[in-house]
Amino acid sequence: MRLRLFVAAILAIPMLVGAVHFIRAAKTPLGPQPKDESVRTPVLVELFTSEGCSSCPPADALLERFDRSQPINGADLIVLSEHVDYWDDIGWRDPYSSHEYSERQSAYASQFGSGTVYTPQMVVDGHFEFVGSDESRARQLIKQAAELPKAPVHLAWGSSKDGATIVHVEAGPLPSATGTQSAGVFLAIADNSDESQVSGGENAGRKLQHVAVLRKLTRIGTVDASAQFSRDINLNSKNHDNLRIVVIVQEPQVGRVLGAGLTRLSN
Repeated sequence: MRLRLFVAAILAIPMLVGAVHFIRAAKTPLGPQPKDESVRTPVLVELFTSEGCSSCPPADALLERFDRSQPINGADLIVLSEHVDYWDDIGWRDPYSSHEYSERQSAYASQFGSGTVYTPQMVVDGHFEFVGSDESRARQLIKQAAELPKAPVHLAWGSSKDGATIVHVEAGPLPSATGTQSAGVFLAIADNSDESQVSGGENAGRKLQHVAVLRKLTRIGTVDASAQFSRDINLNSKNHDNLRIVVIVQEPQVGRVLGAGLTRLSN
């Protein structure tokens, strides 16, 4: 089994000493102009998956196509692959699995009123859920999500004097049209891509590939309708090959996603 090395990134929020030159930025707008198809609204697409599940590889492949080709007009797809751990005792332990993502999926199930978790499950903007390999349903609901108002999210990254990676995050304020007074701001660290040679379980003998594999999700603050959130985050890492950073603005108790932004880190 060949696994890409994940660089541990323990979040810290220190006072920065000296200037940081931010070398890359990504900005997401409030929402698309009605007649301007070139303007895209960020839409978060989460896939709950497992290497132990034989029906998951088609959904993994669909998520990768969405990330690579961005095929839906008006939508800037920001994807995350979240590997659950409840398959780990059935012949194969998924090396990317975490109980934290199983809990996040269960919280969504409570919100949706189903009380049931399954793989593969796709969740769009914390608002719509469906079988993760259903491309037709995914396209339909992503288009709906792209029409909703969003909070702006701005990301930039650079290096401190000692070479550590610093990410500057700005989010909000929340648009009044969302009807929400406050929301959490979350920082997600994900691998751009990963792969495994599976030797057990339902996918035994298969080489599986994944995109945007979530490795850490941390709440970094709160934003409301009256003020913008702004903070510098020290990733405590000098090596950021194969990493992407996603910022999520989300209602409490894993509610609706009201904004998202993405930047890929590279040398």
